[in-house]
Amino acid sequence: MPTLINYSGKDELYNERSFYPSCKRARIDAPFVLWGHESEQEKRSSINVLPDECLFEIFRRLPGQERSNCACVSKHWLTLLSSIRRAEMCDNDTVMVSDDKEVDGCLTRSVEGKKATDVRLAAIAVGTAARGGLGKLSIRGSNSSHGVTNFGLSAIARGCPSLKSLSVWNVSSIGDEGLFEIANECHVLEKLDLCQCPSITNKGLIAIAENCPNLTTLSIESCANIGNDSIQAIAQGCTKLESISIKDCPLVGDQGLASLLSSSSSVLAKVKLQSLNISDFSLAVIGHYGKSLTSLTLINLRNVSEKGFWVMGNAQGLKSLASLSISSCLGVTDLSLEAIAKGCSTLKQISLRNCCFMSNNGLLALSKSAESLENMHLEDCNRITLPGVISALSNCSSKFRSLSLVKCMGLRDMAFQDVVLNPCISLRCLSIKNCPAFGSASLAILGKMCPNLRQVDLSGLYGMTDEGIHSLLESSLAGLVKLNLNGCINLSDECVTAVARLHGETIKVLNLDGCRKITDVSLSTIASSCPLLSDLDVSNSAVTDSGIAALSCSEQLNLQILSISGCSKISNKSLPYLIQLGKSLVGLNLQYCSSLSSSSVDMLMGNLWRCDILC
Repeated sequence: MPTLINYSGKDELYNERSFYPSCKRARIDAPFVLWGHESEQEKRSSINVLPDECLFEIFRRLPGQERSNCACVSKHWLTLLSSIRRAEMCDNDTVMVSDDKEVDGCLTRSVEGKKATDVRLAAIAVGTAARGGLGKLSIRGSNSSHGVTNFGLSAIARGCPSLKSLSVWNVSSIGDEGLFEIANECHVLEKLDLCQCPSITNKGLIAIAENCPNLTTLSIESCANIGNDSIQAIAQGCTKLESISIKDCPLVGDQGLASLLSSSSSVLAKVKLQSLNISDFSLAVIGHYGKSLTSLTLINLRNVSEKGFWVMGNAQGLKSLASLSISSCLGVTDLSLEAIAKGCSTLKQISLRNCCFMSNNGLLALSKSAESLENMHLEDCNRITLPGVISALSNCSSKFRSLSLVKCMGLRDMAFQDVVLNPCISLRCLSIKNCPAFGSASLAILGKMCPNLRQVDLSGLYGMTDEGIHSLLESSLAGLVKLNLNGCINLSDECVTAVARLHGETIKVLNLDGCRKITDVSLSTIASSCPLLSDLDVSNSAVTDSGIAALSCSEQLNLQILSISGCSKISNKSLPYLIQLGKSLVGLNLQYCSSLSSSSVDMLMGNLWRCDILC
């Protein structure tokens, strides 16, 4: 008989009718009769004539595996078995431990789309009880005809009191009743994730708050009927809550957040607020009471002004904040940034996206005041210019390690003359991506300012030339380890030659995807001069079979990942060379190599069975 816990695919054990009617499969111990019918006496003596109360008493006395087997007989039996609470089971069997050493409450199950049905949840509830107990359940979507309802979630609650993590996404048919059962039975619940569940209201979440004191992580997204009352209940009942994320819940406002953040027993360390109808008051509360916060994310808060961010910084309560991420908030200005930098003395990482009122002055104030700052990410901040970046780098602390500039249209190519620059010797990682006006002259300046770079990402800078890359390479004294030049279409073999000559002994990752002028000359240079290179991407370039041959002949090269996607000049002649390279490869990308036949790819896959091949 199939083991219930490993059951997958369509619900072929059952017909497509309603979950409740009995559709039994006879269990017969007598010799099999090819034709004929059961006698009336046999029918009357069948166990199926017993009332549900008797079957319930029988089932709850069976050992765990036997209960799982009985659930395979019919929907009726499965329904009865899934109604038995763990506490009502009479057996004291030791929890089964499988080969992978599963223990109580560590099993993970996920149901999605058409497979998300009450039948499947009931089967999981019964089956996991015999295999160590369910610890984590994820429900994504629901079967349109007979999907997940409160009945299925209730079965999980009754059969899986060990449940610690529950995630429900895009299931409109689950409401408060199902959450009531989870709250009443699963008292060890630690993580709850609700997304697009319009039928769940404050009542369901309040039940969780009153019965699940171990809750540490709560995420609520697009739940239109969850509001301040339930957030206040969470603040009172879940004193171990460490992380909360609330997104696009129109009924959640200042009142709920204030009670959550100002609670004297709060140990909240991570807060994410996105697309909420909150005002400056909420940020003031965060700034005053957020003494335990280490990570704060604020996204698309349209009703929060400059004053809110200014008060948040000046309240001097965010003494433990290490990571701050702000996106699409009009209240982020130079003045508010300066207040945040001064008030968050332990800030190590800051990310600012689409902050249209932030300028060079705010950037400079941030770099001067945030003395513990290590990482900065600026994206779609179009008032930031190259002089502002240089000024910030000249004034940053000795702890500053990483700078990322993405889609900052104010970064334009310009040369500086007769300017005394204070180098930023602490910077190790520089990323300038998709800034179309940024060019070689600007890169030369940054190269001189940051002599100890180890990782550089210049992807999407289609105006970059060999001269700009060469100036950066010459200024980098520590030895580059990672270099990403993806999409720099004007670079040629001269650039790779410079990389090999100046940093060949240290380079480990080199990305030349989309560099159309890169030829076999570059691969030959790499093969002879880059012994530590483990990850090479020359996709959509002009390399040919000869270049692959050069790589395979290298005695010192030990590539682990090679991507030649979109290289139309790579043909079947490269097959023996790729097999030779495959002795060390764990990843090979051959997508869109139009000159490679399917038979050659099949041969590669047969020979390089330890290598993950994309084709």
